[in-house]
Amino acid sequence: MSEGLLVPSATALWLGVLTSISPCPLATNIAAISFIVRGMSSPGRVLATGVLYTLGRMLTYLILGALLVASLLSIPEVAMFLQIYMNKALGPLLLVVGLILLDVIPLRFSTSMGGEKLHRWAESAGIWGSLPLGMIFALAFCPVSAALFFGSLIPLALDTGSSVTLPSLYGIGTGLPVFVFAVLIGLGAQWVGKALNKLAQIEKWARRATGVIFILVGIYLSLVHIFGVPV
Repeated sequence: MSEGLLVPSATALWLGVLTSISPCPLATNIAAISFIVRGMSSPGRVLATGVLYTLGRMLTYLILGALLVASLLSIPEVAMFLQIYMNKALGPLLLVVGLILLDVIPLRFSTSMGGEKLHRWAESAGIWGSLPLGMIFALAFCPVSAALFFGSLIPLALDTGSSVTLPSLYGIGTGLPVFVFAVLIGLGAQWVGKALNKLAQIEKWARRATGVIFILVGIYLSLVHIFGVPV
C-alpha cells in the first residue's frame, strides 16, 4: 500500500466501524445474528454463523463500492469532471456529512430489506443462510450509514481512484464489531447486554467527534480548493 493511501485507508476503515456501531445497523446486526443462532447449541456453529453474516455484509459493501467507483471512473466525461471538480466538491460534501452526523441536518429515512419470510428462510438454511442474510441486510441504509457510505467513502474512493482497496476496508470495518459480538454470543458471555449499552454511548461521542473533524476538514478543503486561500 502506498503512503498516499494510508490516511484514506485508515479513514475508510474507521467509517466502516462507525457505520456498524450506529444504532440502526447495530440493532439490525445483533437482532439478525441472535435470530439465526437461536437453537444452536454448539459455540462453533454460532461463531461460524457470525463470521458468515459478517462476511456477507463486507461483500455487499465491497461489491457496491467497487461497482460505483469503477463505473464512474470508466466513463471519460465523468472521470474528467471528477478530476477537475472532485477536490472542490469534497469540501462541501464533508461539511454536509459532518452536519448530518451532528444532527444539525436531520434526516429521517430507512430502507427495510426482507422481513419475517427472510428470517424464516435464513433460519431454515442454517449456518449458510447467514451469508446472504448479511449481504441483504447491508443494503438497509439509515441516514447515518447512507451519509457515511455515499457521502464520505465513495467521494474519498473516487478522489484516490481506489475502486477496491477503500471499499474493502470499509467492508472490513463494518464487520469488525459484528464479529466481536458474534464471538461473545458464541462464548455465552453474560455481559453482552451491558457491552451493547456502552457501545451505544461510545457511538454517540464517536459520531460527534467524526462530525466535527469532517466539518473542519471540509472548511479547510473549501478554503483551499474553492476560494484559493493559501493555508
